[in-house]
Amino acid sequence: MITVDYRRLDVRPGQRLLDVGCGAGRHAFEAYRRGAHVTAFDTNADDLRAVGGMFGAMAETGEAGRVGPAGPLARATTVQGDARRMPFPDASFDRVIAAEVLEHIVADTAAIGEIARVLRPGGLAAVTVPRWWPERVCWLLSDAYHANEGGHVRIYRRAELTDRLGGAGLRAAGRHHHAHALHSPYWWLKCAVGVDRDVAPVRAYHRLLVWDLMRAPRTTRWTERALNPALGKSLVLYVRKPADA
Repeated sequence: MITVDYRRLDVRPGQRLLDVGCGAGRHAFEAYRRGAHVTAFDTNADDLRAVGGMFGAMAETGEAGRVGPAGPLARATTVQGDARRMPFPDASFDRVIAAEVLEHIVADTAAIGEIARVLRPGGLAAVTVPRWWPERVCWLLSDAYHANEGGHVRIYRRAELTDRLGGAGLRAAGRHHHAHALHSPYWWLKCAVGVDRDVAPVRAYHRLLVWDLMRAPRTTRWTERALNPALGKSLVLYVRKPADA
Protein backbone atom coordinates (compact mmCIF):
# COMPACT_ATOMS: atom_id res chain seq x y z
CA MET A 1 0.00 0.00 0.00
CA ILE A 2 1.98 2.97 -1.29
CA THR A 3 1.06 6.41 0.03
CA VAL A 4 3.78 8.49 -1.65
CA ASP A 5 3.65 9.39 -5.35
CA TYR A 6 7.16 8.51 -6.59
CA ARG A 7 6.74 10.66 -9.68
CA ARG A 8 6.16 13.74 -7.54
CA LEU A 9 9.07 12.78 -5.31
CA ASP A 10 11.11 12.28 -8.49
CA VAL A 11 12.82 9.08 -7.34
CA ARG A 12 15.54 8.03 -9.80
CA PRO A 13 18.14 5.27 -10.08
CA GLY A 14 21.29 5.91 -8.09
CA GLN A 15 19.75 8.38 -5.67
CA ARG A 16 20.33 7.94 -1.94
CA LEU A 17 16.93 7.50 -0.30
CA LEU A 18 16.10 7.29 3.41
CA ASP A 19 12.82 5.73 4.56
CA VAL A 20 12.31 7.05 8.12
CA GLY A 21 10.11 4.77 10.21
CA CYS A 22 10.05 2.22 7.43
CA GLY A 23 7.89 -0.28 9.34
CA ALA A 24 7.24 -3.30 7.14
CA GLY A 25 9.12 -1.63 4.27
CA ARG A 26 6.42 -0.81 1.73
CA HIS A 27 8.02 2.45 0.56
CA ALA A 28 11.58 1.17 0.86
CA PHE A 29 10.84 -1.79 -1.42
CA GLU A 30 9.32 0.39 -4.14
CA ALA A 31 12.29 2.76 -4.04
CA TYR A 32 14.64 -0.22 -4.30
CA ARG A 33 12.73 -1.51 -7.32
CA ARG A 34 13.27 1.86 -8.94
CA GLY A 35 17.04 1.64 -8.50
CA ALA A 36 17.53 3.98 -5.54
CA HIS A 37 20.17 3.23 -2.91
CA VAL A 38 17.82 2.70 0.03
CA THR A 39 18.36 2.99 3.76
CA ALA A 40 15.40 1.63 5.74
CA PHE A 41 15.44 3.21 9.21
CA ASP A 42 13.26 2.23 12.18
CA THR A 43 13.29 1.63 15.93
CA ASN A 44 11.85 -1.90 15.61
CA ALA A 45 14.53 -4.58 15.20
CA ASP A 46 12.03 -7.28 14.20
CA ASP A 47 10.64 -5.14 11.38
CA LEU A 48 14.14 -4.35 10.17
CA ARG A 49 15.12 -8.03 10.07
CA ALA A 50 12.11 -8.75 7.88
CA VAL A 51 12.84 -5.77 5.64
CA GLY A 52 16.47 -6.82 5.27
CA GLY A 53 15.38 -10.31 4.33
CA MET A 54 13.09 -8.94 1.66
CA PHE A 55 15.88 -6.76 0.28
CA GLY A 56 17.97 -9.89 -0.11
CA ALA A 57 15.14 -11.79 -1.77
CA MET A 58 14.53 -8.91 -4.20
CA ALA A 59 18.20 -8.89 -5.21
CA GLU A 60 18.21 -12.67 -5.75
CA THR A 61 15.02 -12.74 -7.82
CA GLY A 62 15.84 -9.76 -10.01
CA GLU A 63 13.27 -7.41 -8.47
CA ALA A 64 15.84 -4.89 -7.29
CA GLY A 65 16.51 -1.97 -9.60
CA ARG A 66 19.78 -1.11 -11.27
CA VAL A 67 21.75 2.11 -11.29
CA GLY A 68 21.35 2.79 -15.00
CA PRO A 69 20.20 0.33 -17.71
CA ALA A 70 23.37 -1.79 -17.54
CA GLY A 71 24.71 -0.64 -14.21
CA PRO A 72 25.14 -2.53 -10.93
CA LEU A 73 22.26 -3.35 -8.59
CA ALA A 74 21.15 -0.60 -6.28
CA ARG A 75 22.16 -0.97 -2.64
CA ALA A 76 19.73 -1.50 0.22
CA THR A 77 20.44 -1.60 3.93
CA THR A 78 18.66 -1.35 7.28
CA VAL A 79 19.61 0.84 10.25
CA GLN A 80 18.03 0.82 13.70
CA GLY A 81 17.73 4.06 15.62
CA ASP A 82 15.71 7.01 16.87
CA ALA A 83 14.21 9.47 14.36
CA ARG A 84 14.98 12.30 16.80
CA ARG A 85 18.72 11.52 16.67
CA MET A 86 19.55 9.82 13.40
CA PRO A 87 23.07 8.37 13.00
CA PHE A 88 23.76 9.90 9.58
CA PRO A 89 25.99 12.82 8.56
CA ASP A 90 24.48 16.06 7.33
CA ALA A 91 23.20 16.03 3.73
CA SER A 92 23.47 12.23 3.44
CA PHE A 93 20.37 11.66 1.27
CA ASP A 94 18.88 12.94 -1.99
CA ARG A 95 15.35 11.88 -1.00
CA VAL A 96 13.66 11.23 2.34
CA ILE A 97 10.33 9.54 3.00
CA ALA A 98 8.60 9.85 6.39
CA ALA A 99 5.28 8.06 5.95
CA GLU A 100 2.83 7.93 8.89
CA VAL A 101 5.62 8.49 11.41
CA LEU A 102 5.43 11.98 12.93
CA GLU A 103 2.03 11.42 14.56
CA HIS A 104 3.72 8.80 16.79
CA ILE A 105 6.55 11.05 18.02
CA VAL A 106 6.03 13.39 20.96
CA ALA A 107 9.11 15.46 20.07
CA ASP A 108 8.11 15.82 16.42
CA THR A 109 10.05 19.08 16.03
CA ALA A 110 13.28 17.18 16.72
CA ALA A 111 12.38 14.49 14.15
CA ILE A 112 11.50 17.11 11.53
CA GLY A 113 14.80 18.85 12.22
CA GLU A 114 16.64 15.58 11.64
CA ILE A 115 14.83 15.00 8.35
CA ALA A 116 15.95 18.44 7.22
CA ARG A 117 19.51 17.89 8.46
CA VAL A 118 20.15 14.61 6.63
CA LEU A 119 18.54 15.81 3.38
CA ARG A 120 20.99 17.35 0.94
CA PRO A 121 20.47 20.94 -0.24
CA GLY A 122 18.12 20.79 -3.21
CA GLY A 123 16.79 17.38 -2.09
CA LEU A 124 13.13 16.41 -1.77
CA ALA A 125 11.21 14.82 1.08
CA ALA A 126 7.73 13.29 1.23
CA VAL A 127 5.97 13.52 4.59
CA THR A 128 2.64 11.79 5.19
CA VAL A 129 0.37 11.87 8.25
CA PRO A 130 -3.24 10.90 8.93
CA ARG A 131 -5.60 13.56 7.55
CA TRP A 132 -7.24 15.71 10.23
CA TRP A 133 -10.94 15.03 9.84
CA PRO A 134 -10.93 11.25 9.21
CA GLU A 135 -8.48 10.88 12.08
CA ARG A 136 -10.62 13.06 14.33
CA VAL A 137 -13.60 10.75 13.73
CA CYS A 138 -11.48 7.77 14.81
CA TRP A 139 -10.42 9.56 18.00
CA LEU A 140 -14.04 10.45 18.82
CA LEU A 141 -15.18 6.86 18.29
CA SER A 142 -12.42 5.10 20.21
CA ASP A 143 -9.80 5.95 22.81
CA ALA A 144 -8.16 2.57 22.21
CA TYR A 145 -7.42 3.61 18.62
CA HIS A 146 -4.81 6.13 19.72
CA ALA A 147 -4.31 6.04 23.51
CA ASN A 148 -1.83 3.17 23.68
CA GLU A 149 1.91 2.65 23.69
CA GLY A 150 3.25 3.68 20.31
CA GLY A 151 -0.12 5.15 19.30
CA HIS A 152 -0.94 8.49 17.74
CA VAL A 153 -0.14 11.43 20.00
CA ARG A 154 -1.55 14.25 17.83
CA ILE A 155 -3.69 15.08 14.82
CA TYR A 156 -2.16 17.50 12.30
CA ARG A 157 -3.93 20.13 10.30
CA ARG A 158 -2.20 20.70 6.96
CA ALA A 159 -1.26 24.32 7.78
CA GLU A 160 0.27 23.26 11.10
CA LEU A 161 2.41 20.55 9.51
CA THR A 162 3.46 22.90 6.72
CA ASP A 163 4.55 25.47 9.31
CA ARG A 164 6.52 22.89 11.28
CA LEU A 165 8.34 21.70 8.18
CA GLY A 166 8.96 25.32 7.19
CA GLY A 167 10.43 26.00 10.61
CA ALA A 168 13.10 23.40 9.81
CA GLY A 169 13.85 25.11 6.50
CA LEU A 170 11.82 22.78 4.27
CA ARG A 171 9.71 24.51 1.63
CA ALA A 172 6.64 23.25 -0.21
CA ALA A 173 7.52 21.56 -3.52
CA GLY A 174 4.42 20.89 -5.60
CA ARG A 175 0.85 20.32 -4.51
CA HIS A 176 -0.18 18.18 -1.58
CA HIS A 177 -2.66 15.33 -2.07
CA HIS A 178 -4.61 12.72 -0.13
CA ALA A 179 -4.54 8.92 -0.28
CA HIS A 180 -6.38 5.77 0.84
CA ALA A 181 -10.00 6.94 0.79
CA LEU A 182 -11.24 3.34 1.02
CA HIS A 183 -9.42 2.95 4.33
CA SER A 184 -11.27 5.74 6.15
CA PRO A 185 -14.61 3.89 6.47
CA TYR A 186 -12.77 0.73 7.47
CA TRP A 187 -11.16 2.47 10.44
CA TRP A 188 -14.40 4.21 11.40
CA LEU A 189 -16.14 0.84 11.44
CA LYS A 190 -13.32 -0.74 13.41
CA CYS A 191 -13.33 2.08 15.96
CA ALA A 192 -17.13 1.99 16.26
CA VAL A 193 -17.29 -1.73 17.12
CA GLY A 194 -14.02 -1.79 19.10
CA VAL A 195 -10.53 -1.89 17.65
CA ASP A 196 -9.80 -5.24 19.30
CA ARG A 197 -13.06 -6.94 18.30
CA ASP A 198 -12.93 -9.41 15.42
CA VAL A 199 -16.47 -9.08 14.07
CA ALA A 200 -17.87 -10.13 10.71
CA PRO A 201 -18.32 -6.65 9.13
CA VAL A 202 -14.72 -5.71 9.96
CA ARG A 203 -13.39 -9.01 8.58
CA ALA A 204 -15.40 -8.57 5.39
CA TYR A 205 -14.13 -5.02 4.84
CA HIS A 206 -10.57 -6.14 5.54
CA ARG A 207 -10.89 -8.89 2.92
CA LEU A 208 -12.03 -6.25 0.44
CA LEU A 209 -8.98 -4.10 1.17
CA VAL A 210 -6.60 -7.05 0.85
CA TRP A 211 -8.25 -8.08 -2.43
CA ASP A 212 -7.91 -4.53 -3.73
CA LEU A 213 -4.26 -4.41 -2.67
CA MET A 214 -3.41 -7.70 -4.38
CA ARG A 215 -5.47 -7.29 -7.55
CA ALA A 216 -5.66 -3.48 -7.96
CA PRO A 217 -8.78 -3.68 -10.17
CA ARG A 218 -9.58 -0.60 -12.21
CA THR A 219 -12.98 -0.15 -10.59
CA THR A 220 -11.67 0.29 -7.05
CA ARG A 221 -8.60 2.23 -8.18
CA TRP A 222 -10.77 4.73 -10.06
CA THR A 223 -13.20 4.90 -7.14
CA GLU A 224 -10.47 5.62 -4.64
CA ARG A 225 -8.84 8.27 -6.82
CA ALA A 226 -12.21 10.00 -7.15
CA LEU A 227 -12.85 9.85 -3.40
CA ASN A 228 -9.34 10.78 -2.20
CA PRO A 229 -9.83 14.59 -2.26
CA ALA A 230 -12.81 14.32 0.09
CA LEU A 231 -12.26 11.07 1.97
CA GLY A 232 -8.54 10.24 1.75
CA LYS A 233 -7.21 9.04 5.11
CA SER A 234 -3.62 10.23 4.55
CA LEU A 235 -2.27 13.71 3.84
CA VAL A 236 0.88 13.76 1.68
CA LEU A 237 3.18 16.79 1.52
CA TYR A 238 6.27 17.23 -0.66
CA VAL A 239 8.97 19.61 0.55
CA ARG A 240 12.38 20.71 -0.69
CA LYS A 241 15.48 21.79 1.17
CA PRO A 242 16.68 24.99 -0.54
CA ALA A 243 19.77 24.57 -2.66
CA ASP A 244 21.56 27.32 -0.76
CA ALA A 245 20.75 25.85 2.67
